[in-house]
Amino acid sequence: MLMAGTESTEERESSAASIPKDDVFELLSNHRRRYALHAIKQTDGSSELSDLAEQVAAWENDKPQSEITSSERHRVYTSMQQTHLPTMDEAGVIDYDNGTVTLTSQAADLDIYMDVVPQDSIPWGQYYLGLGIVCAGLLLAVAVDLIPPIIPDIAWGLLAVALFLGSALYHVWQSRKLRLGAGDKPPDMN
Repeated sequence: MLMAGTESTEERESSAASIPKDDVFELLSNHRRRYALHAIKQTDGSSELSDLAEQVAAWENDKPQSEITSSERHRVYTSMQQTHLPTMDEAGVIDYDNGTVTLTSQAADLDIYMDVVPQDSIPWGQYYLGLGIVCAGLLLAVAVDLIPPIIPDIAWGLLAVALFLGSALYHVWQSRKLRLGAGDKPPDMN
């Protein structure tokens, strides 16, 4: 039986279809919460607080877990226990109970906000806009016979389709690689 004012994980998940955007941005604004989500996703959705704190401390200090000092581990453990995990539990993305942290189905709502653009890259929207302009210019040049008809017109159209298809495949591959829970380290958000 639940005490007044408390809800089970199932009740929280059914009462809110998705997390409000402001709450999502607040949750993801802190690197420890992002690191924690990444680590929990790597363990198939459940982790002990002590293991979680050790992994987050390792990522924060750019060290292997075996080299983390007790003060580095303790600093993260305390912060996770007192601030970050209760915040994520209240938002409904995890269930935090007796030192065990488990992802809820609401955690999947955060994935769409994690479109990480590496520092040496441009946003995919701008890339596709540029590619569309280049392909439109090319096809227009073919249509008004600015390009000698050595290559059939259909080949130019197929080239445009191949460029978009290749770009989309690479985009999907890169997006999956940069998701929380994918890869050894969390995606770099700086």
